[in-house]
Amino acid sequence: MASAQTLAMQDRGPEVLAVVIAITCVSTAFIVLRLISRIGVVRRVSNDDYAIIVAWLIAFGFSFSICYGTSVGLGRHEANVKSENRMPLKKAEYAFSVLYNPALMATKTSICLFYLTLAKNHPVFRWTTISTLAVVNVAGFALTLLNIFQCRPVEAAFDDPVRPTATCIDIVTLYLSSAPVNIITDLALLFLPMPILTSMRLPRNEKLILIITFSFGGFVAVVDVVRIAYLESAALARLQDTSGSAASIVRYDYSWVASLSFMWSAVEVHVGMICACVPGVKPLAAKVFPSLLGRIKHAGELTGNPFYGPGDAQWANLAPKSQSMSAASAPPRSPRTPTNTMHAASGPDDEMGMMDFLTTPDTTAAMLEDAQAARMSARVQTPSPTVFDFVNVKKHKSMVKMTNRESIAPLALVTVLFFLWGFAYGLLSILNQQFQIVVGVNNAQAIGLHSAYYGAYFFAPLTFGRPIFNKWGFKAMFITGLCIYGVGTLVFWPAAVLASFPAFLISNFIVGLGVATLETAGNPFISLCGPREYAEVRLNISQGVQAIGSIVSPILAQKVLFKGVKDAPSLVDIQWTYLGIALFDVVLALTFFYLPIPEASDDDLAEMADLNFSVNRRKVLGLPVIYITLLSGIFSQFCYVGGQEAVSGIYQQYVAKVQPNSVISPFYYQAIGHTVFAVGRFLTAFLGLVIKPRRILLILYIGAIITSALAMNLDGYRGVAMLVTILFFESGIFSLVFAISMHGLGRQMKLGAILLTAATTGGAVIPGIMSPIATSHGVRYSFCVVVAVFAFGAMMPIYLAISPAAKKQVDPVHTSSISVLSVSIAEEKVPDPADTYRKRRKFGAALKKEENLISTR
Repeated sequence: MASAQTLAMQDRGPEVLAVVIAITCVSTAFIVLRLISRIGVVRRVSNDDYAIIVAWLIAFGFSFSICYGTSVGLGRHEANVKSENRMPLKKAEYAFSVLYNPALMATKTSICLFYLTLAKNHPVFRWTTISTLAVVNVAGFALTLLNIFQCRPVEAAFDDPVRPTATCIDIVTLYLSSAPVNIITDLALLFLPMPILTSMRLPRNEKLILIITFSFGGFVAVVDVVRIAYLESAALARLQDTSGSAASIVRYDYSWVASLSFMWSAVEVHVGMICACVPGVKPLAAKVFPSLLGRIKHAGELTGNPFYGPGDAQWANLAPKSQSMSAASAPPRSPRTPTNTMHAASGPDDEMGMMDFLTTPDTTAAMLEDAQAARMSARVQTPSPTVFDFVNVKKHKSMVKMTNRESIAPLALVTVLFFLWGFAYGLLSILNQQFQIVVGVNNAQAIGLHSAYYGAYFFAPLTFGRPIFNKWGFKAMFITGLCIYGVGTLVFWPAAVLASFPAFLISNFIVGLGVATLETAGNPFISLCGPREYAEVRLNISQGVQAIGSIVSPILAQKVLFKGVKDAPSLVDIQWTYLGIALFDVVLALTFFYLPIPEASDDDLAEMADLNFSVNRRKVLGLPVIYITLLSGIFSQFCYVGGQEAVSGIYQQYVAKVQPNSVISPFYYQAIGHTVFAVGRFLTAFLGLVIKPRRILLILYIGAIITSALAMNLDGYRGVAMLVTILFFESGIFSLVFAISMHGLGRQMKLGAILLTAATTGGAVIPGIMSPIATSHGVRYSFCVVVAVFAFGAMMPIYLAISPAAKKQVDPVHTSSISVLSVSIAEEKVPDPADTYRKRRKFGAALKKEENLISTR
């Protein structure tokens, strides 16, 4: 009886009502201030202003429906809602569920339209903003339709009692499933303008004001995370009490559980509008509090503060007299054209569209054109190399010309990415196993999950990876890969909430896209960054770190992160792990953006290839030897990765078959195998210092073939020992094949890296061939597939052993063995890179003579 009275007294309605009214009033005040600033100070209303007004109107209706809902039972337990209030409460719930996404969509559309005014001359920023705008509106429209038609028939959404024949989508589950879209777009809107802001040539305090202004969007992401925590609680209650019918929505105490979720949804919407209004309020704040924003540095001198535009008539009373006098004596100009003083105040990196929206009330198309002309003139006089078109960076030493000491820092930074994708692979493999248990995935679907991950390796480098790599280089690939990887981890949420196999398949594919993008750039970066004779050594060390990630993550996942994953609610609960991974990816992407990452131009790559010019131009079977080696490497990589993944996928099943009564579980046997694999990569790196890489590759392939054949015929601990030994011989093959295949490609290096990465699609094909054989003929017999693919892969080292031209092409040539003539040509400083390239060709005969001399040594 006491508990029933306690439940009757519990009511979250007043709390929800107070918060929603307060945040609505605050956002309304900011909307009013923005309109005063735009109409009264700037005297121009833009499309983003109209969009924010639409957002406020929708948000007001959204908030009103929540406030009305609290008067008819929202925030109370279902048992305590009066029968006459049930239908009005359901109508209120339906109204704010329908209005939520349009309110967010209009707010983010306003922000994107504002960003487009900042991107007049920044194509990358402009197109990423357009892409974000498209995602916001497409996703928002789709989710709005889902909310409108949440029940079939539609009127069943607010019927009481619920019709027995009606089918409804649980709104809390739908909200939680759409959370990744909100977080992704929130983070995109937060970080998109940062590159331009941080590259502005402004005094430090003024740049800081701008950055802080645009950083207010971070509050939206924080509020969204808090909202998700309450949504998760509601979703867990839903999963713990459901029969799959529409009536189940009532039984899990919807009005009580969901009330705080909807309150935080209102906070998210209104905080988003407040953040969208902050930049628009700046002109008004600058006029009311000029000293607060540092308008005047000292008498007679402008600070270059971005909140003001020199020559603006509205600020004439604040302008220095010297400026007014010079303006009066200057030739007459159009009142819509800025004076040259503005050009002087705005450096070549200042974006007129951005700054003058915040600074100059009378920004016009003529002003933008004039500023753009001045900016282009400045860039012609002082050219600056760029990685992205809106980020000016200093020119660093080419990676192919770095010494071992100089390459340590960039190699260490990029090796972090190797650990990341090793960690991702191990984490995903355990999550796949847990998901299969919870959802009841069959063997074919399990292979499909694996194939989705490795199938992305074919898609990513050959589609968007190639143009990004060719146009912007390594840094752009790293940032793109990290962003895609973060998106993939967030897409896991709807898969977990809905316990949906297709959604989980998509998550695996997107994560694969991100990792494949990272690997497309990461492997050639390690191969090229430093003296070329140590390429195989460097790549094996980095790949060894990647193997450590694949050791740590399964153990961490099995014993800590996914330990309690036994059912759908526990599957939902681990979403915080993936949120942490996604945020780490964002931070790492920002780190890579601002840190100096060395690059290599096509001329640098051609110059490196020309150091072995006479050898690289030799032919085998009528084709240049470098392309024959590359083709053999692509085929070998396809076979090797396919065999490696086939062994990995059947590893625990094999151990359980040949050693069923072992005191050590198959999981720990696989952990031992991964450890041996990592040790093998470091050992291969060490051997690369004393043995030619092509010979090591042949030894490893032979060892992998023999141990795979023995695994077919041995039982007990001997069979397990052979399985572990297979991983030892597999360890260094990938790195050696990749680095060897890259030798001498010159300007075609990036294409070679793309094709070699795409070749790892073998990991999607070979396990699918091996699995049915294991089912029909037994696990041990299925290793005939592994023996066959490793035998095919071994054709590459055999070719390298019997072809004299290939031997000379791929064998390391130490820089100390090259004469002063070759070095002087490589380091010749000529202003025109094309001229340098032609001069190198001119010395081809001398290089050929030099290489022949080296080969005789």
